Amino acid sequence: MAPNAMRLPDWAQVGDKRRAHIERVTALLDRWAHEMHLASNDAAAWHDVGLWHDALRDAPEPELRALTASGPFSDAPPDVLHGPAAATYLERHGESRTGVILAVRYHTVGNPAWDRTGRALFMADFLEPGRRFQQADRAFLAAQLPRDFDGVFRQVVRMRLEWTLREGKALFPESVGLWNSVR
Repeated sequence: MAPNAMRLPDWAQVGDKRRAHIERVTALLDRWAHEMHLASNDAAAWHDVGLWHDALRDAPEPELRALTASGPFSDAPPDVLHGPAAATYLERHGESRTGVILAVRYHTVGNPAWDRTGRALFMADFLEPGRRFQQADRAFLAAQLPRDFDGVFRQVVRMRLEWTLREGKALFPESVGLWNSVR
């Protein structure tokens, strides 16, 4: 599939609202890849993770639990299962790019082992323009990313962890490890 093609996989289970989010995330990743002059294989990986990260977001919980039953997310809250489930599905169907699998699996909680693909997805998922909070701040960060990838990443990690704590949600060990790797 050519980068810029916005066709979700046949196995995707998403409604219109989620589809629009996926399209905005993928468009942002495509834009950054273009502005950063990424090699075609890296640009393709960024495009793919954009399309796949939430492809099972609206799947039924029992299906998500079945796909994550043997991994580190087996006891995770339902709202974080879609990434690990999609990663498992991708692996079972031949996806072999480790960076892509890690990006999709951990996009909701973070992972210190990410390459730039995982980091880019984490930022695009947070910075995509359809989200209604801190719009000016997030738009500024999205515009800065091609010139200051690591600085923007550090800021996004901080903002996401602050939100998680403010909302009283659990911190995953991978989230803490990610923060410790960038602070």
